Amino acid sequence: MDPAKYLRRPENHVVIYRSRITALRLLKICFAALALSLAGCVTQQANVADSSPVAGLMKGDASRGRDVIMGRDGNCLLCHAVPETGARFMGNLGPPLSGIGARLDSAQLKLRIVDPLLFNPDSIMPAYGRTEGLTHVGKVYRDKPILTGQQIDDIVAYLAALR
Repeated sequence: MDPAKYLRRPENHVVIYRSRITALRLLKICFAALALSLAGCVTQQANVADSSPVAGLMKGDASRGRDVIMGRDGNCLLCHAVPETGARFMGNLGPPLSGIGARLDSAQLKLRIVDPLLFNPDSIMPAYGRTEGLTHVGKVYRDKPILTGQQIDDIVAYLAALR
């Protein structure tokens, strides 16, 4: 069977959080989550601080995370409202992040920052930790994630504290 026809058939989709995704995309999400959790176990056992964005959760600093969210590195406030930051102007393209720490755990937050397209293929949020499969990337930025692994973990620490 033609894979494109298979993916277009509604009976091959799964409904998660009111959005339809294909079983193949769900499988990719599961493998990515498994890879993150395994990487976390290996990192903890070896006690090695890896700066890769998809490595296990490192010790994040919430105050640095707040700075990244408010600064030009992450540029999160361009699309998201985070009233806890006290910023004057915030976007409304993405969902508000107030209370996100009560809805998602740290691993889920990290996975959504590293590659939001795993959860929503129509997302306009950039993949802050992914470097492969991107198009129209300037030579200076090729093979470099937007944020470092430490910056992503700092953001996760800040967002996890928003309850």
